[in-house]
Formats: sequence, C-alpha cells, structure tokens
Amino acid sequence: MEITSTAVVFAGTLVAILTFGFVGVPLLLWTALAAGLLFFTGATTPVWTTFAIIAVVFNLPPLRTLLISRGVMALMKKLQFIPQISPTEQAALKSGDVWVESELFSGKPNFNRMLAESYPKLTPEEQAFIDGPVERLCAMVNDWDIWQRRDLPPEVWDFIKKERFFGMIIPKEYGGHGFSATCHSDVLQKIGSRSLPVCISVMVPNSLGPAELLLHYGTDEQKKYYLPRLARGEEIPCFALTEPTAGSDAASIQSSGTVFKGTDGKLYLKLNWNKRWITLASISTTLGLAFRLYDPENLLGKGVDIGITCALIPTKTPGITANRRHDPLGVPFYNCPTQGKDVVVSIDAIIGGIPNAGKGWLMLMECLAAGRGISLPAQSTGGAKYVARVASAHATVRKQFGMSIGTFEGIQEPLARTGALTYLLEGARRYTTGAIDKNIKPPVVTAMAKYYFTEISRKMVNDGMDILGGQAISQGPRNLMAHAYRAVPVCITVEGANILTRTLIIFGQGALRAHPYAYKEVDALERNDASTFDRAFWGHIGHVVRNTFRSILLSVTRGWLTWTPSDRHVARYWRRLNWASATFALHADLAMGSLGGKLKSKGKTTGRFADVLGWMYLATATLRRYEAEGRRKEDLPFVHWALQYAFHEIQNAFDGLFANMEMPGPGALLASIFRGPIRWYASLNPVGHMPHDSLDFQVARLMQIPGEQRDRIFGEGIYVPTSLDDQFGKLEAAFKLTYESDGVAAKVRAAVRRKALKKAPAQQLYKEAVEKGIITRAEFENVARAEELRNQVIQVDDFGLQEYVARGATSGTSTAGPAGAPVAGAGVTYAARSGAGAE
Repeated sequence: MEITSTAVVFAGTLVAILTFGFVGVPLLLWTALAAGLLFFTGATTPVWTTFAIIAVVFNLPPLRTLLISRGVMALMKKLQFIPQISPTEQAALKSGDVWVESELFSGKPNFNRMLAESYPKLTPEEQAFIDGPVERLCAMVNDWDIWQRRDLPPEVWDFIKKERFFGMIIPKEYGGHGFSATCHSDVLQKIGSRSLPVCISVMVPNSLGPAELLLHYGTDEQKKYYLPRLARGEEIPCFALTEPTAGSDAASIQSSGTVFKGTDGKLYLKLNWNKRWITLASISTTLGLAFRLYDPENLLGKGVDIGITCALIPTKTPGITANRRHDPLGVPFYNCPTQGKDVVVSIDAIIGGIPNAGKGWLMLMECLAAGRGISLPAQSTGGAKYVARVASAHATVRKQFGMSIGTFEGIQEPLARTGALTYLLEGARRYTTGAIDKNIKPPVVTAMAKYYFTEISRKMVNDGMDILGGQAISQGPRNLMAHAYRAVPVCITVEGANILTRTLIIFGQGALRAHPYAYKEVDALERNDASTFDRAFWGHIGHVVRNTFRSILLSVTRGWLTWTPSDRHVARYWRRLNWASATFALHADLAMGSLGGKLKSKGKTTGRFADVLGWMYLATATLRRYEAEGRRKEDLPFVHWALQYAFHEIQNAFDGLFANMEMPGPGALLASIFRGPIRWYASLNPVGHMPHDSLDFQVARLMQIPGEQRDRIFGEGIYVPTSLDDQFGKLEAAFKLTYESDGVAAKVRAAVRRKALKKAPAQQLYKEAVEKGIITRAEFENVARAEELRNQVIQVDDFGLQEYVARGATSGTSTAGPAGAPVAGAGVTYAARSGAGAE
C-alpha cells in the first residue's frame, strides 16, 4: 500500500507533539510546529493573521503581561482563588530550604542529582564516642529499673553530664562536641534502642531549645555565657512552647511579655505564661520561653504588638512555678507543666537581643526544619532495628508443634515487614542527615521523616508484639517489647501531631515550597507584581502540559521511556519513580487548579498527596542506600520488599485520590472521568503492588541466620548486650545456639531416615548419635545448652500477690533529677543524695 504524504506528515506531527510534550519544549518550538502545520494544510490569509497575532502576544512577555496576565491576576484575586496565608504561615514557608523533594514535585526528577546527595559516615572521633561513652552509657542502663523508679539513676545523670551528652550540637570552642547531624542521630539511635527515657533526656537539650537557638541567633555574650555551661551540664535546659490552647497550632500561643522601663531607666520584660508538655521543665535551670511580645509605649520602636519572641530565663527567677509532672503513658521522662506570674527579667533575656524581638516564630521554624529530621527519626530507626532483631531471634528460639515459629508463613509476613522496613528507615535516616550536615534545612523532608518514621515504627512495634505473643504482654524485666509499645503514642504526638503533620504540613507546605511555580505565583499576587506573575503563571501552564504527556506516556509504557541510573536489579524502581512523580505532579496541579484556596481544608486529599510524596522520598532513600553500600546482591530481598511496599503505598494513595476527585463547576465532568475510567485503568495498570509471598520467605529466612548480614542491617547502630544476665543478651545467645543446634538436629533426622539410628526420645537419640559418631560431643553439648537457654528465654515474669500490689502502689512515686529540683511526691532529692544543697 502506498503511503501518502499526508499520512507521513500526520505521523511526523504526532511524534513531534508527543516528543515536545514529553520533553517539555519552550513555547517558541510549539509555535514553530503550529506554523509548519498551517503551512502544510494551506491555511488562508485570515488564519495566518490570527495565528500571527496570537503567536506574537504569547511569545512576547511584556505584551502577554499587559493583555492577558494582568487580567488573570485580577480574576484570581476576585475569586479568592489563592489561599489566604497568615504571617505565621508565611514565616514557615520562608524558613528552611528546598531540597530533593523539588525533584519529586517536578514530574521529571533528576536522578543524577538525587544520587549525588551524600550518604554520610562518621569521623573517627565520632565513631570513638559511639563505641566509648555511648556504649558505656547503654551498659549502665537498666530500663526496667528506670521504669520502676520513675527516673534515671544518679550515676546515669552524672555520666551524661560528665561526657557532655548535652553538648553534642555545641561547637568545641564552647566546650561541646560539635558533632555532625549524622553523629547526633547515631547517638540517639543507639541510646533509643536501650532506653527511651534516657534517649529523651539526652535528645531534648540537643534539639529545639536554648542551645540550638543560641547557636543560630544568640548574641556573643549569650553564647559565651550559656553554651559552655550547657555543654558541661551545669545548666539543664528546657524550651516552653506548647500551651493548653496551643498544641500543634503553636503560633496561637497566649503567653505574653510586656516591655516596660524600670526606675533605673533600663528596659525589662514582664512575663506571664501557662505552658504544658515541657520536657525537663521541673529539673531545668534555664527555661527557653516562646511568648507574644507587646510594647504599649513603643519603647523598642517596633510597634505595640511585636509578635512571637524567644527568651532565656533562669528558673530560679521569682514567679516561676515548675514543680509538677505530667505522666505520658507511664514513660518516665520529665514532661511537665510550668507557669510564670509577673516574671520580670532584663530585655537582654531575648535570644539575640532587641533586634530579634518579634522574630521568634521564624527562628523556631528554621530550627525545627532541621530538628524534625534528627531526633525522632533516629529513635524510630533504633527502635526498628531493635524490634527486628528481637523478633527474628524469638521467631527462631520459640518453637510450636516441633518447629521454630519463624518457619510459619503467618509469622514470616510480619517478620519480613519489620526487616525490610528497617532497611528502608536506615537508608532514609542517613539520606536525611546527609542534607542537614550540608547545612540544608528542608522542612518538607524533615516533616515527612518525622511522620513516616514514627508511623512505620508504630506498625513494627505492633508486629513485634504479635510475634512475641504472650511474652510481649507479660510485664517484667524479661519483657523486651512492652516499654516500646507503651511509648509509641508519645513519639506520634510530639513535634507536631502526626495527623496534622500529614494533612497540613507535608503537602500543604510542600505544594508551595517544592513546586517550581506555585509559591512564585502566590508571592507575585501578594506583591501585585504582574511581570513575575506572568513568568510563573505561564511556566506553570507549561509544567502542567509537560506532566500531562509524561504521566500518560509513562503509564502506558510502565516507565520504559526513561533512563535509569542503576543496575538491572533495581532499574524498574527508578522507572516507576519517574512515572509516579509525573502522575503526582499532574494531579497536584489539577487539585490546586480546581480547588484553589479550598484545598487547604481538604485534609483527606492533602493527606493522600502527602503519602505519595512521602513514599516517593522513602523509595529514593532506599535506592540511594543500595547504591551507597556498593549494590550488595545479598541485600536485594530487603531492597525489593521495601521498594515494592513503597510503590504499593503510592498506588493506594493514588486510588484514594482518583476515587474522591473533586472539581467544582466545569471540572465536574473531568472529575467523574477520574472516578470512573481513570480509576479503573489505574487498578489494571498499578504503579505498585504488595511484595509476593516468596519475598516474605526470603527476607524472613535471612533475618533468622546469624552472621555478618544480620549484624550489619539489624545490629549496627544499636546496643546489643552480650551478658547472659541481660534478657536481650540471653536471647541473642539462645538464638545463635538454636540456629547451630538445628543443623545438628538435621544430621540426626537424616540418620534416622537412613536407618542409622532408631527412633527414640530426644535425649537417648542424641546420646546414641554421639556414640555412633554421627555428631560430636561438642555438638551434643551445644544442643543441650541451646535447649537450656531456649527454655530460659521463653519464660515470662510473675509476681507474688503482695509484691504485685506494692508495685502498683509505688509506681507513682518519683525522685528529682540532676538539678535537685523538688518534684511532687519525690521524697529525697538527687541533690540531697549527692551531697549538694537541696532547694
């Protein structure tokens, strides 16, 4: 059949359109393509004239701005299309930095850039601290004892101060350690795997609070005075932010400070506050306070309502009350209320002095932009490694129906989940701290880290509880899981409740900050800058066009149109990441374009977008770990399971978005198409699915083999005791002996099958096996020792009736902490016990 010139042109035009759309070429090339079509079709003069006018207007920005963009701006303002952004929201948006999340938001991620981001290691000095003081601190700690006494022992407090654990982020010039964010994270990870109360007590002075605020914003005098004292533990800090009416919405604080001039002619602050959920408050000596500052006489020249301000106040100052404790689900760390009534301090108490009056919210947001990526992600990852290691050891040691329960498919499913997600979390932890170590503070990424790390950790603790069964619900020193189970909701709640973090911060902030054009449009509208708006608006239109083509073509080809930067084992995941990014970017723009300011109140929609973005980031970090660690083939079962699960979660979020797509007015028809055909198509062509059962088996089996791989994935970074006096250490010993004895048992079973041994009770059978040389005497003794240890570690604690009642009666008592501050019901204070003068 003869191919006509029209068919050739049509095919060529179609290829050009698809290529131009997929690549995202400038408007000028689209104009040239359109002109070529008009020429080939023999367009008339009126058509050419109309085309020329349109082409000139759209390709000349000044003319386009004057004739079109100004009208678009006016319409957007009239329809209130752009959400109203409060001053506190503006401060949050301007704080921190945009990082690799912008690549995921782009629809066309730059994989070279994402892989070039660092995956850091510790310096020799930092590793020495981990192997030395941190290891010794963990060895000192008896978590059961801490929970019973409701406080850390005096010797633990002393050791923490002596080794300057409170000074990890303080530079050496001020007497601190000056550790990297990665080392800071590693320290918390290891302590968190041993005792959460100890971890929190070390975590808080190194997170959002006096030390970090002073480092970034303090005056030289403030730094020289406070930082050395904080590093040595002479000052115990806390930071008072949250209030009864200001939890996750911390910007709505009611605490106030008023500027006045004293009789000596100097300026002072009169402060009043009522704070709660303030960690370390009742034992603190220095209280960081966030409050709203007022200046009725305009003494500072900044107006009457200056805004949120941060100050440092000695807790001995008259008018301060901080002598009570909250009880956060029984987790024994100092979490307290504090009140201040007409507390008077010098104006110099403001962190950074008078120039920083009113800048407190921006200061807090910038610090939190980094801090969210360190503390709770570190604790969650340490907890994940601990759960995976304990659960896999128990699954081997615990036998039912004559077999280790780790061979049961019902156990392998949650066991594989804990193992693979531990691999994922460690990759994401290091990827995130790598950015912070480069002085990048990505608030969207760290919000994702806080939310997804703590949520994954919650699921893993539940899995650990299920695997350990009765041992996990019987409290006592033998229980290796109960304290983690009780503490999980605390981590979910602090640093911004998880529900609000997911539905408001991750996508709400990310949609403006990480999007290549959205914030530029909003900012231009706020400033009535038509020229900037023109560039952003039409760039945004091109962005949508490109991602429409990319989403469709990558979906049809399942990502095969894209380049992948890795080996064949993980190439498909890079392709899916490209596909998911394009689909996410397109639908994010559709949601923003159709709902406008209303999107802010659509928590279910923004939460699903957050899930897509969050799991794309976790998948990226997992792939980065695989590359950074040399593409270890033996780790591929963990890599495959983690990545398949991540894309399954992405698909779930897309399903929810398609099923609930809302587009008011003219977009209603398009929304119905999404809820119908597109949703149906996506179910037949998903970007991801759950890992296959065979992958569960592979991961669970590897977790139950002692050796280098298990120690590397589930041992590096956490405290693994070797003493048989420690329940965890005893479980580890029983696990290794049980694994070895299973090999001996296989020899004996094989001998029975070939009739070299006759069936008999186990003890007699093994004795005959030794006599006949089928197994050695050493192997026989290992089997006996394994059975002895196995029997010991599967026992649970019990208490006499009077002892049980007495434990309940005394569980509410408490002692004071390192500062010797009296606490309600404390009895003898630590300061009195240590010989210091009691308050």
